[in-house]
Amino acid sequence: MTRPNILFIVSDQMVAELTSAYGHPLVQTPHLARLAEEGVRFDSAYTPFPLCAPGRACIMSGRHASVIGAWDNGAPLTCDHPTFATYLAAAGYDTVLSGKMHFVGPDQLHGFRQRLTTDIYSSDFGWVKQEWIGIKETRGASIDAVMGHRRQYNAAGYTGDAVHVGRWHTPLSYDEETHFRAVEYLRAQGESGDRDRPFLLVASYHHPHEPFWPPQRYWDMYAEADVDVAEFPTGFEAQRSQMDLNLNAYHGVERFPLRDVDSMRRLRRAYHGLTSYMDDKVGGLLATLEETGLADNTVVVFASDHGDMLCEREMVQKRCFYEWSARVPLIVRFPDGWKRGTTMNTPVSLLDLLPTFNDLAGVRDALPYDGNSLMQLLNDGENVDRVVYSQAHEAVGMPCIMARQGRYKYNYIHGYDPQLFDLQADPKEWSNLAGRVEHQETEKQLRGMILRQFGDPEQMHQRNLESLYRRRLIAGVMQGYGQTWSHEPRLDHRKGAMQQYLP
Repeated sequence: MTRPNILFIVSDQMVAELTSAYGHPLVQTPHLARLAEEGVRFDSAYTPFPLCAPGRACIMSGRHASVIGAWDNGAPLTCDHPTFATYLAAAGYDTVLSGKMHFVGPDQLHGFRQRLTTDIYSSDFGWVKQEWIGIKETRGASIDAVMGHRRQYNAAGYTGDAVHVGRWHTPLSYDEETHFRAVEYLRAQGESGDRDRPFLLVASYHHPHEPFWPPQRYWDMYAEADVDVAEFPTGFEAQRSQMDLNLNAYHGVERFPLRDVDSMRRLRRAYHGLTSYMDDKVGGLLATLEETGLADNTVVVFASDHGDMLCEREMVQKRCFYEWSARVPLIVRFPDGWKRGTTMNTPVSLLDLLPTFNDLAGVRDALPYDGNSLMQLLNDGENVDRVVYSQAHEAVGMPCIMARQGRYKYNYIHGYDPQLFDLQADPKEWSNLAGRVEHQETEKQLRGMILRQFGDPEQMHQRNLESLYRRRLIAGVMQGYGQTWSHEPRLDHRKGAMQQYLP
């Protein structure tokens, strides 16, 4: 059997629930919906870390964040961790990345033969923030004092006033270039006539990540829409976990009118528009596969690195384990139509992609990894015993670890009360079952799984803090020297690529 090409499409900060592919009646994502109809839709897929850089480092390496030291957006993926690109390159694949991957560190390839674009975010330790150290040193007890005048991190972008329509900006330019170079790579592959060497192309976009500045036509798509807004049940504030409290203080949510209905409708209308913009990019890639004949031997995988709270529970961005933040869309389409129209409810992780890609490429010998191949799950059917984990460390002050098994989600918050949710009976996660006698066995079981899997949380906390100290020192020296690890595509690669694309 011919080894398939793999096209891995990655969005940033897309909420699975807010797509028509996952049943939303308003949001227009016809290309994702088509992909789900022609493939497999995973309804309980989770990010290993609900944050850009560490989440992507985990996805690429197939390892948990605490294993590889991916503590925050300024932590490196070190060069001694093989990635799925490394394994596929060793197996003879042409491995190419177009767009963002938020690699931090001097290795900006991590197994890719070529990156077709720059990255959109910093690749050095410039993002290591002094307040992260203070929050970690005080275990979140003094976030207000640590943040000081900076206590408005990101929440300012979640008001209606922050939405701008029809204004061109860097993220749009970035995604347009990412898309152009991905499409041109596919066209070159289709025209080369050399089908003996399969490829892995990762096309990784910025949207619908903020800023919420949709092009005019995507804003207009929802002009007549009755955009839904968050609900705030009476007294829900008293149910906030310590993780919630720390993140809200870090983001500065109390300084902005996040509950204002008109503001939230404007925010979500813009987000829906950007989701549809991202869906059109998916459609463009799928059309290119068909035009070039590559669709006949290409597995297509779509996922987002994490979601976005979008003012649910009066929270913004990500970093937490609630469904809108940690649950992600994941769709896989096989070229022969295998498992067409299948929906899987078993919890899965984006860590599972590395062993899945290895299976597709025929890689049998791999170093340790933490995921499980989706191929086995698809062959065997639903697995009620399967458990997946997610971690969060940036800005929360303490190690936080989620375990999802069956209908239950357990959030371990080191040193503070945990959370236990029955997602079948309580999909909005309003009722914390932790501490209730009738659920003590479930709570004990999931807590035990976390501690056995990850070891002493105190040691984890100390390793995180020591990493921050090291990176702060190195960042200062690099800044003083004017050094950076930013990736610039090699001129000869670009010239050669463009020559391929010309008629």
